[in-house]
Amino acid sequence: MNGKGCFITLEGIDASGKSTLAAGLKEYIIEQGWPLVSLREPGGTQISEKIRQLLLDTANAGMKPWTEAVLYGAARRQLVEECIKPALDNGAIVLADRYTDSTLAYQGYGRGLELKRLEELNDICTGGIRPDLTLLLDLEPARARERQDGQQADRLEKEGCEFQAKVRNGYLELARRYPERIQLIDASRSLEEVMETARLFIKYRLSSGK
Repeated sequence: MNGKGCFITLEGIDASGKSTLAAGLKEYIIEQGWPLVSLREPGGTQISEKIRQLLLDTANAGMKPWTEAVLYGAARRQLVEECIKPALDNGAIVLADRYTDSTLAYQGYGRGLELKRLEELNDICTGGIRPDLTLLLDLEPARARERQDGQQADRLEKEGCEFQAKVRNGYLELARRYPERIQLIDASRSLEEVMETARLFIKYRLSSGK
């Protein structure tokens, strides 16, 4: 546990269902009477949202991988200091749509940047605050692509299935490295099944205090 609170993150490739799951879990956590702070990355603060615009704008197709990584880190540092750390110190549950695993999966496995250096960047930008539980929504890129049909894609979503496949493989490797923290959920199942599985993982983590 982080201080008095609990830090839960949602991860997965684009269109894996994180935003939908986050909305459902937010309702569930509030219904249980647990104090909640719900956030997204990049974003969550005025400064971080401005950085988000830079990162996802399709006009910035020429952005270099390390520029991308550092911008994500800068947005994260602002979010940690302004929102995440105070919330955890006050005993809240923090539910974040993406966090440090996204950097390793997208900029590491996806872009090919050195993982060790990205981990060092994560440490600097988080002050050592790590998730207590990560729910990883696993979905084949082709299936995710079908879900995006008709929707306007942002800069990263435009990278295509080959890039998303690298990111997915990165996530699966991270799940193998951190089995106590990262819980895999089959995102191809129905929303009800995904939601119920996520609730059970959260309930167990909060009741066990691990």
